Parts: sequence; C-alpha cells; structure tokens
Amino acid sequence: MVIENPNFRQLDMTLHFNNTDNCPNSTKYRFIDLFAGIGGIRQGFESAFKNKSSFVFASEIDKFAQTTYAANYGHLPSGDITQIPPEEIPPFDILLAGFPCQPFSNAGLKKGFNDTRGTLFFDIARITEYHKPQVLFLENVKGFKNHDKGNTFRVVKETLEKLGYKVYAKVLNAKDFGVPQNRERIYIIGFLDHTIKFEFPEPLSKTVKVGHILEKDVDDKYTISNKLWAGHQRRKQEHKAKGNGFGYCMFNEKSEYTSTISARYYKDGSEILIEQKGNNPRKLSPREAARLQGFPNKFKIVVSDTQAYKQFGNSVAVPVIESIAKNIFKGLHI
Repeated sequence: MVIENPNFRQLDMTLHFNNTDNCPNSTKYRFIDLFAGIGGIRQGFESAFKNKSSFVFASEIDKFAQTTYAANYGHLPSGDITQIPPEEIPPFDILLAGFPCQPFSNAGLKKGFNDTRGTLFFDIARITEYHKPQVLFLENVKGFKNHDKGNTFRVVKETLEKLGYKVYAKVLNAKDFGVPQNRERIYIIGFLDHTIKFEFPEPLSKTVKVGHILEKDVDDKYTISNKLWAGHQRRKQEHKAKGNGFGYCMFNEKSEYTSTISARYYKDGSEILIEQKGNNPRKLSPREAARLQGFPNKFKIVVSDTQAYKQFGNSVAVPVIESIAKNIFKGLHI
C-alpha cells in the first residue's frame, strides 16, 4: 500500500474506466507504476494522456528514488512489490513497468506462467492475472530480447498471451525521438482487447545536438581531476593496443548524440565526457543528465549528485515513452 506520510497526498483511488464507455474523450485511465524508479515512464504517459490519466498506485524499492518520486509527484511509492498481494492494489486500467532484467532460471522449459517464478516479471504476471488491466507497458534493455538465446523473451511473450493479451514488441532508439543519446531499449505492449489497432511510432524528424542539453554555466566540480583524466587516457591507450575500442568517450556541443548513460556514470563519467577547450573534460551535471533522458527542466532533483546520476542512468528516455503512449492512446480511442 502507499506509504503513509502527512507531507504527501494519498493516491486517488476513486476514478474508474469502463471499456464500453460511450464518452471515451471524458475517460480517465487509472495507472499503476511498478519498478517506478523516479517516474520516467509515468512522465511520458502523463504528457501523452494529459488530463486523462490518474495514478492510483506506485511501487519502488529504492529509498532515494522514492524521495525523488515523491518530490515530483506528491506521494511516496510503496516499497517491495514482491511483498504486496495483488488484492491490495486498487483497480486500474494500464500497468507500467520498467522491470529489471533478472535471469530466468527456468526459461525454456515451456512451463509458461510457472517459468517466471523467482523473477521480478512474475510479480507483473500475478498482478496482471488478478486485475486484467486493459493495457500493459513494459520496458527493458535491448539485450532482453536475445537473453538466454531468446528463451527469456519467448517466455514473457507466451505468458502474457496466455493471460489473454495481444503482444507487440520492438526495440527503439532514443536518438530517433528528439534526445541526443544512443540508447536502445525494448518496449513490450499488451492489449486485452485484440481488436485495438496499434503501431509503434516512427522516428521523429526533429534534429537535436548535444549542445541542446548542455548548461551554459557549469560548476568547476564537474571537471575531472588531472589524476582521473590521466587514468582515462592510459586505459584508452591500453584498450587500443589490444585492438578494441573501449575507454572514455568524448563529446562536444556539435555532437549528434552521446553514448548511453548508465547507473555507473557517477563513478568516473567515462562513457560521456564533455570537451572543454584549454581544460580537462568534464562530466555532465545532474541537470544535463536529466535533459539527456528528456526530463523537463521543472523536474526536481532533490538527492545527491551520486544518487541523481544513478537515478537518471537507470531511468528511461521520456520522449520515446511519450511517443509510444500517444499511439496507445490513439488505439484506445479509434
């Protein structure tokens, strides 16, 4: 259940959606946000559905991410979803989940729903089986589709199909949707109503550069030290001598996109260094990291730099989510 805290409002559990509603334009869809992180998926869906969305439940186990979520959405998510019975979750229409890619020890044994036991996807499956929401939206790393020679993805797809869903899946890249970051992720969409027409969005014609997300004045603390810069250069030369391309990656305001930001960015910033003339390169600031994921400037950063880097690295490219969500909304209203 939602964590009690007098400083934040409780989730609205009163709105409802009837799939046979004669006035779909006045419908408010109830959402739940699982493995919510800092609410990146929610951010995209709220933008796409505008005033047609109501979030009735959220779950996130990391206390720092909970803090950021609460600061931006006005309520604290519940904790460990594995400990929450599905009957304690209020009725809802759309399930959102950027679930962790936890290994499927039994994947490939053709046990369907039972194959997912012991994985975090099982919690999505048990909640789905109990509530039967109209729409499922799942996000994971690109490699999820080929994990365990494709067995993991197959088990997930077959499990959702056995629960009654028509499943769509596609890998999309953030750099095709208005953010200057090379970030590929798989998106899995399920519809309980098989007559709904859905297509994944096509790349946008919008062109951006890394310079569009950079701040004009950045604190000197983000410039890396002489020792760290020397270490980055040494390791890059060592990798080059071995014939591989590993090592730091440098970008400037004219670059079309960066490499993928990850949760480890706080350690040394090596995957995305910003060129500075006459000085050592620097890391992105937390605000720039937020922009690189498509979060608006009004999004509040209320944790340490270390936690902020982890949170944005673990999050999603919001404009990709918004583009998919717009097509889901369109499908529900045709």
